[in-house]
Amino acid sequence: MGFRENLKAELAYADMRVKELARLSGVKKQTIDSYLRENNYIPSAEIAVNIARALGVSVEYLVTGEETSLKSTYPLEARLVAEITAKLDEKNRKMAVKIIESIKKHEEKEGK
Repeated sequence: MGFRENLKAELAYADMRVKELARLSGVKKQTIDSYLRENNYIPSAEIAVNIARALGVSVEYLVTGEETSLKSTYPLEARLVAEITAKLDEKNRKMAVKIIESIKKHEEKEGK
């Protein structure tokens, strides 16, 4: 499969609309639409990186369809949390980890 098919598949897997991908990636919706319409239309490296990051996958995955360990190990929500958390400054990153740990402890207490 090529970029077009892998992008379509990843959007479906993530249950994400093109409009949401455009917002998360900073790539115009019309540009993403063109990648989904035209079979051999490949984005620049910079755009491919932005799209891949927004989807939580590698550029290699979007281009080749090969699974990465991150994709196969963690659900989309966990990948998005990791991506967002990585962009925070150290103080806020530590706070985010504490919040997530607190949620996990609460969940364990309730036996989930």
